[in-house]
Amino acid sequence: MFREQLARDAARIQNQFDLVLGGLDDLDVTQAMAYTTQGGKRLRGFLVLESARLHDVAEEQAIWPAAGIEALHAYSLVHDDLPCMDDDDLRRGKPTIHVKWDQATAVLAGDALQTLAFELCTRPEVGAADVRAELALTLAQASGAQGMVLGQALDISAETAAEPLNLDEITRLQAGKTGALIEWSACAGARLAQADTTPLRQYAQALGLAFQIADDILDVEGDAQKAGKRLQKDADAGKATFVSLLGLDAAKLRAADLIEQGCAALDTYGSRADTLKEAARFVIARDS
Repeated sequence: MFREQLARDAARIQNQFDLVLGGLDDLDVTQAMAYTTQGGKRLRGFLVLESARLHDVAEEQAIWPAAGIEALHAYSLVHDDLPCMDDDDLRRGKPTIHVKWDQATAVLAGDALQTLAFELCTRPEVGAADVRAELALTLAQASGAQGMVLGQALDISAETAAEPLNLDEITRLQAGKTGALIEWSACAGARLAQADTTPLRQYAQALGLAFQIADDILDVEGDAQKAGKRLQKDADAGKATFVSLLGLDAAKLRAADLIEQGCAALDTYGSRADTLKEAARFVIARDS
């Protein structure tokens, strides 16, 4: 059920991008925006749409923030791949933006995708003004210096730190870098319905941490061709990861425990949350 729904949602989000980006001027920057919003798992957008379905929110409302979070995620990847950051030349099995075009185009495409994310979340079709304002406010918090950017800054600082990060420090780092946008995505449906976000927040916090542990595991034993990116970068750089701190087997057990905790947080929704539970189990079973 989950994989089929994920594929349908990914196609629906791509259609939304085609609609929105198709109306822009044909420039290198807009071509780069369209290029970088193609492909990927669309897990964050799926979480928006599925949490909306959980609260009986119409897809016509939820598709806008679903595309918005994917635009913001795409911006973060474009900037993360730049030579001044992680310096990657491959993303989703394709040349990164600064390789295919140039660094200036990559910076501008990332900037434009970030602002597009807020535009999409505040479209009139999304709902009442206070709902749209709440989505925009919480997205700003999740993506900026309290969330994703904080995590990225901590990650960069760790590269030149005298000592590798300990488990608490790397957990805080990843709660921002990876977890904050996953949490926002999972809570979006409740915010659209103006409902309690607590169960979905607890689910997403466990999911986000498990997602990063799974990434660290893939970095060690994954297949670069399937992953569509260069692997073992952290090990080569001598950076601490959940695998280096816990060991491979303990990291796998920790990820599995987190997924069970996250699924338990959804019990209040009964069988309606089964697809979200499947999504959580997919996160630690994926190969890319």
